[in-house]
Amino acid sequence: MTSVPRKKPLQSADYLKKILTARVYDVAVESSFEPAKALSRRLHNKVLLKREDQQAVFSFKLRGAYNKMAQLSPAQLQQGVICASAGNHAQGVALSAHKLGCRAVIVMPNTTPQLKVEAVKALGGEVVLFGDSYSDAYTHAAALEKKQGLTFVHPFDDPDVIAGQGTIAMEMLRQHQGPLDAVFVAIGGGGLISGVASYIKAVRPEIKVIGVQMNDSNAMIQSVKAGKRVTLTDVGLFSDGTAVKLVGEETFRLTRKLVDEFIEVDTDSVCAAIKDIFVDTRSIVEPAGALAVAAIKQYVAQHKTKGQTYAAILCGANMNFDRLRFVAGRSEVGEEREALLAVTIPEERGSFRRFCELIGNLPTLGGVKTPRQVTEFNYRISDSNKAHVFVGLTTSNKGESAKIATNLHKHGFEALDLTHDELAQEHIRHMVGGHSALAQDERLLRFEFPERPGALMKFLSLMRPGWNISLFHYRNHGADYGHILVGLQVPPADTAAFAKFLTTLGYPYVEETLNPAYRLFLQTEKP
Repeated sequence: MTSVPRKKPLQSADYLKKILTARVYDVAVESSFEPAKALSRRLHNKVLLKREDQQAVFSFKLRGAYNKMAQLSPAQLQQGVICASAGNHAQGVALSAHKLGCRAVIVMPNTTPQLKVEAVKALGGEVVLFGDSYSDAYTHAAALEKKQGLTFVHPFDDPDVIAGQGTIAMEMLRQHQGPLDAVFVAIGGGGLISGVASYIKAVRPEIKVIGVQMNDSNAMIQSVKAGKRVTLTDVGLFSDGTAVKLVGEETFRLTRKLVDEFIEVDTDSVCAAIKDIFVDTRSIVEPAGALAVAAIKQYVAQHKTKGQTYAAILCGANMNFDRLRFVAGRSEVGEEREALLAVTIPEERGSFRRFCELIGNLPTLGGVKTPRQVTEFNYRISDSNKAHVFVGLTTSNKGESAKIATNLHKHGFEALDLTHDELAQEHIRHMVGGHSALAQDERLLRFEFPERPGALMKFLSLMRPGWNISLFHYRNHGADYGHILVGLQVPPADTAAFAKFLTTLGYPYVEETLNPAYRLFLQTEKP
């Protein structure tokens, strides 16, 4: 794929001039640069957010794309442009082409979400679906470029694209002229950080520029360490906006020269950062857009800083809606606001109630006994002597999960800390259950418990001692009422007493004992 021919590398002064004269504001807005008040209080450092999610295509990418295309000759514009992209760059090129009145061919992999395909089409781009990966689309775009005489608009490895992205730093330093200790920037191919670092180091060289990558998509970090560009064999796709196997030649040269430090972050910390940004802005950024905030939190924890001023560029907000459930689930673990444990409870009368009373008063790291909210509870009877329970509990500080496990053990409940266990996070928590030969005379009911202290204890205290809980499943979804699935072993002779129990309890319920899904996956046939 062709880039702009260069006889010799551009110098700092060249990039400063290019950034100062870049044409971006025909399509871009000067995004706000605002404090994250809640996050700043928590971290005891001032955190500023550069809101590139406010752009027309919800990403900074239109800056570089338009600046590149605005430099093209009338003849080139008349012939048209082409790019390969599955995301934000595609929308930036399509919008820029619409503004400039030229044809734009966007080659996207067949695996591209329909949402993004429709977004490009809505902006007037001609979408060509080809291959199963970005590399396939890139190769096909190269063939179309030559065949149709189009001009390729590179997503990052082009001086004009880099200069367009550099206008973000120009705005930041104009909007905030006070102390600024470090700017944190997400890295994919390197166009954004190359432009930002070029401007900052030319104007305010004392400000640190810190690059951020996912730990499973760290091509730039590996390249800088190796002293040459390194091609990754595979990249993680959670942060698809930064999932690049090979960084650009020019972006590698600039990043290696200008960037002060690098930080790697993981999926859970990025999910937690998405939540932090939402709390402060009420906006939901995509994973790539939260990398910088995740890195600030990690940097503060590592260096124990206070009173510093840090900036994070929220580089995009093209979030797929179907990812939100995953992000919400993992954000609590990333922030260590939830402990996940496997607990063994003796199958004897009163042990379940004793366990519930205990987890409500486990001490925090400071030694203070405070009620903990149960975020998840999964149990299925499987053994006549002991029960294995998967439970989630709220925490307020990092490191509490291990202390909770120790306290449970002291009170006679064997506990395994699964808070950072990937298998438990991804699969086991959804698979607790199955057929049980011990679950005779089982009645299955879905309840709505009010989300307030004492709701479960009321349920347990009203139960007859002879009724055994054979299944219990609960997950906190943030609503006023908790949706709970309970299996109770109720002898047929107690049918009338059970009906009275449900009436006295007063919680809305639906009996599911005859549900075909229950009968297929959970119920054991009577001998």
